[in-house]
Amino acid sequence: MIDARTHAWLRPLVAIFVGAAFFLPLYLMLVNVFKPGEEILPSPASLPLPPTLENISGVFAREDNLFTFGLVNSIAVTALSITILTVLSAMLGHYLARSTRLFAKVLLVTLLCGLMIPIPVILSPVTSVLKAFDLMATLQGLVLVNVGYYVPFGVLLFMGFVKGVPRELEEAAELDGASRFRVFWQVVFPLLRPASASVLIFLGVWIWNDFLTPLIVLGPDSGTTVTVGVYRAIGQYESDFGDLFAFMFLATLPILIFYLALQKNFVKGLTGGAVKG
Repeated sequence: MIDARTHAWLRPLVAIFVGAAFFLPLYLMLVNVFKPGEEILPSPASLPLPPTLENISGVFAREDNLFTFGLVNSIAVTALSITILTVLSAMLGHYLARSTRLFAKVLLVTLLCGLMIPIPVILSPVTSVLKAFDLMATLQGLVLVNVGYYVPFGVLLFMGFVKGVPRELEEAAELDGASRFRVFWQVVFPLLRPASASVLIFLGVWIWNDFLTPLIVLGPDSGTTVTVGVYRAIGQYESDFGDLFAFMFLATLPILIFYLALQKNFVKGLTGGAVKG
């Protein structure tokens, strides 16, 4: 057993160690973004003195416009995917939380099974389906793959939050003559804002950082995202590590800004679904 005195200094020590483990990769990326490429390998952990913006300007000056094309594709795929996922997950989560039919229970079990399957396992049959509908190497096909794979997570999170919404609000709106569709969008969905923020942040980060799915679906030559762009920026025989760190830094900024914009409702959305119902 650990006594109280040992516990008092052990917790801060563990917190410092874990914090350092997470901060070290960020530190290495930040200092090497503003350091000349030839100085990175000899002293990767040293401070950039003096700092330079040549690496960042070099990313934008690439003749293949790899970062620009990847950024546009990532924004388009992520925005479309999380928008469709939020709408579908909210509607389906509301239905499953309120319905007592056998079909709803079977559908819920099916969604739970979907959460247990890692995406690399199903990529082969998914690509076969996309080829059959002529959607391989298209952004539409990548969006459909994201929606199909991540909708179970969104549904389960929305279900937990919907159970905390009083049924009386919906019943009162129905008594006033509102349809079920109108009740959901004008009464229920506005109350799901914290849950929506959590779904947007979680799925937005996952889809933005995904590497394998866009690499397989879009193909190595037909298109790219920012994560695939980092891979393609590495040459077979040589690499400019300054440009590489700058590429990773710029690829992180959009999703970081997106997270900071929605962080106020993030924790509230998670805890709301956990303690209500």
